Amino acid sequence: MTDAKENKGKIREIIKRLHGGENVDKVKAEFKEAIRNVSSMEIAQVEEEMIKEGVPVEEIHKLCDVHLAAFSESLKREKPLAPEGHPVRTLMEEHQAMLDLAAELKREAGALKDFPSQEAAADKLKKVEVLIGHFRAAENHYLREENVLFPILQKKGFTQPPTIMWMEHDRIRAIKKDLHAAWDGRTSLPLPDLSKKMEAAALALSEMLAAHFMKENSILFPASMKIIAEDEWAEMAPQFDAIGYCPFSPPSAPTGAAAASKAGTEGTEWVFETGRLNRDELEAILFALPVELSFVDADDTVRFFSQNRERIFPRTPAVLGLNVRGCHPQKSLHIVEKILADFKAGRDEPASFWIDFKGRKILIQYFPVRGRDGRYLGCLEGVQDITAARALEGEKRLL
Repeated sequence: MTDAKENKGKIREIIKRLHGGENVDKVKAEFKEAIRNVSSMEIAQVEEEMIKEGVPVEEIHKLCDVHLAAFSESLKREKPLAPEGHPVRTLMEEHQAMLDLAAELKREAGALKDFPSQEAAADKLKKVEVLIGHFRAAENHYLREENVLFPILQKKGFTQPPTIMWMEHDRIRAIKKDLHAAWDGRTSLPLPDLSKKMEAAALALSEMLAAHFMKENSILFPASMKIIAEDEWAEMAPQFDAIGYCPFSPPSAPTGAAAASKAGTEGTEWVFETGRLNRDELEAILFALPVELSFVDADDTVRFFSQNRERIFPRTPAVLGLNVRGCHPQKSLHIVEKILADFKAGRDEPASFWIDFKGRKILIQYFPVRGRDGRYLGCLEGVQDITAARALEGEKRLL
C-alpha cells in the first residue's frame, strides 16, 4: 500500500501542476486517489506549507470539491471518541453534518446561475433557503462549546486551545454573516451575481469549517476526554441540553435538560436593614426581574447569575468559579479589562453599551459593587431588552 508520506508528496506535485497551468479536471482523479489514505490533518499541513512557499490559495481552492470531500471522508473514518449521546460524540457528529451541508450549499448556490430568472429557480432557491436556515441554527453548536466545554477546560488549566477555538468561532460567524447578507439581498441581484456571491461565501465557510473541525476533532476533543472525568461529563450534559441543539444534530442527542438541583438551605432567612427574605423568596425575586444579572467578585471570579425564564444570552453553571476573562471572546477582553480596572480604581459610573440583537435593542450595563466601607466587592452585569421601553409614548395610568 502506498504510504502517507508518498501520498503527501503526490498532493504537493498535483497542486504544483495546477499552479503551472494544468487543467483541474485532469488532476481531480489523481488528487482523490492521493488523499485516500491521508488524514485531514496531513492534508491541511501540506496546504499550509505550500501557501507559505508562495502557492496562491486560489490554486489550492481549485480542488476544493475533492479536498472538502476528503475532509468529510477523513472525519467519517475517525474512530468515535465517545458513545452515542455523549456531548463530545454529538459535537463531532454535528461537525460531519455541517461539512455535508456546506458542500451541498455550495453545489445548490452554484446551480442558480443556470436558471433564467428567480421565478424559474424557485425550487432551487427554496433548497438554498433551507440550508441557510440550518447554518443560522448552528449557533447552538458553538454556544455549547463556549458556555459549557471551554469554561470547564479553562478551570483545569487547559486554556490556550479553547481561546484559539473561540477566536475561530468568531471568524466562522463573520463568514456566516457575509453568507446571510448575500442571501438577504437576493432580490436585488441578478441570478448569476447571486449565484457567484453565494457560492464564494459557501466555499469560504466550507474551508473554514473543515480546518476548524479538524483541530477540534484531533486536538481539543481528545484532550477534553482525558482531562474531564466521566462524572463531570454527566454534570455537563444537562447544561448542553439547556442551550439546545441544531436541526441536524444526531437523533442520539438529548432533548431535555435535567432539573438543576437547588443549592443552599431552603427556609434560611437573610436579615437586612429594610426587611428579611428567605432563600426561596430572594431567588424568586432575582429571577423575576426583567433583567439578567451576573456577579463577578473582587477577584474577577464568576460567582452568580440569574436563571431568568427567557435569557437573552446563555449562561451555564460551568462558568461559576471561572475567571471572567474566560467567559469572553479574545476580541472583547480589552473592554472587560478596562471596565474592571476602572471600577477597582474608584470609578462609580456604570459602563453602558447597547446593541441590536435578533431584531431587539439590548442594553448591557456594568455596575461597581462596593461594601459599606467603600471596599470594592465586585462587578454586577445587567442585560435587558429595552425594545418596548424605547417605543413608549404618553402615559399609562390604569391596568
